[in-house]
Amino acid sequence: MRKLILYIGLLAFSMPGYSQDSLMHYLELATKNNPTVLQRYNEYQASLQKVPQVGSLPDPQLEMGVFLSPMELISGNQVADIKLMQMFPWFGVIKNAKDEMSLMAKMKFEAFRDAKLQVYYDVQRAWFDLYKVRQNIRISEKNVELLKTIERLTLVKFRSGSSGGGSAVSGGNMSGSAFPTTTSGSSGMNTMGGSGTSTASRPATSSGSASMSSATGASGLSEVYQIQIETASLEDNIASLKNEELAAVARFNSLLNRQQKTPVAAVELLPIEPLDIAYLSVTDSMFTRNPMLGMLAYEQQSLMARTKMQKQMGLPMVGVGLNYTVINKSEMSTSAMNGQDMIMPMLTVTLPIYRKKYKAMQTETNFLKTASEQNYQATSNMLQTQYYEALQQYNDAARRMKLYDSQSQLAKKSLDISIKTFSSSASGLSDILRIRQQLLDYELKQVESVVEYNKTEVLIKRLVTTPNTTPNP
Repeated sequence: MRKLILYIGLLAFSMPGYSQDSLMHYLELATKNNPTVLQRYNEYQASLQKVPQVGSLPDPQLEMGVFLSPMELISGNQVADIKLMQMFPWFGVIKNAKDEMSLMAKMKFEAFRDAKLQVYYDVQRAWFDLYKVRQNIRISEKNVELLKTIERLTLVKFRSGSSGGGSAVSGGNMSGSAFPTTTSGSSGMNTMGGSGTSTASRPATSSGSASMSSATGASGLSEVYQIQIETASLEDNIASLKNEELAAVARFNSLLNRQQKTPVAAVELLPIEPLDIAYLSVTDSMFTRNPMLGMLAYEQQSLMARTKMQKQMGLPMVGVGLNYTVINKSEMSTSAMNGQDMIMPMLTVTLPIYRKKYKAMQTETNFLKTASEQNYQATSNMLQTQYYEALQQYNDAARRMKLYDSQSQLAKKSLDISIKTFSSSASGLSDILRIRQQLLDYELKQVESVVEYNKTEVLIKRLVTTPNTTPNP
């Protein structure tokens, strides 16, 4: 089975009508143009700008005062006072704040990766849905042509049956006219008996032949009408599928952020490639590359850095400054320092004596960290559950593909035989229509199983993110 699937996949890639390159082109367009991906990217870029914001010292404070009337001092007249102060947080506060913002930026980057993977997944699913609709249209149109062929055979059979009925009527009349000659007896009895027998048998023979011809004609017309009913039903279904195709094209184009009616390249055959063995034997550690878990892991690390920062925020802040006093000379002063400006270094220390707010901040962060850990575990369990469900669907789709392919081949052979025997009047139309309906159902189910196979394959790759499945930023 694996060799067969691999061969079909290689054949699909070698066919000129297959446009896997078109799908890759669409995936590139989606990652460049999809609004959700662009939003996540801009959020990531914005989060990077927070690192230099928290990594800088508080702005220094400059105070300037000018006396409108100089203040008289012993050493002169004070005309202005200038103060410059720079506050310094406790050691490690800035570093831990930068670590927290850097980890938050990494979390945003994981969100950006998750958005790209989700768009990859959504585009491929939309591509498969469009393929399914187009294949259903193709199969239905092929069945319409098959019904028209059966209708032509039925008309031929009906016409030949009508001609055979007319010959039967003529033969009956001829044998009726010859009948008295072969049953002659005595003269008196012969005339009355022969005449009576001949008169009674002629209408009966003619009526029976006409009845058979009428029954054949009615049956033939009924078969033709039945075929036309089936054809009209299929044509109505094709019209519905074409409307569905327009909606599928619009959904596909919306993921690429372009005009809804932009043509989308058709694909004749989907590749059926088996999953790599690495995806079939997954361990818990293989889910760690999933960006959803990556976001939560970086969130936990950022909360740990915030906890360290909050502990250090409860320690005093130190401020270093300089006070410069402008003094003019005073004619009344005899001091040796008359007119000399004063320079005074200053030291400021905050007193974080209100401890409740610092304890509340740390308690809040601890609760958030615990919640993030529980969210991580819940997300990991969800991913594993989705993986095993997808793996079951993948195996079921692979089994159904093989089953419906075999049934389609058998139904097609049976239909070919029935059509050949139908032309020689050895088979009824109801059997042909029943087998044709079976063939149609099997072909549609075959397409559905192929689409389901590819969908579950990309879902497994979406859940189990590896370096090969991770798009470049």
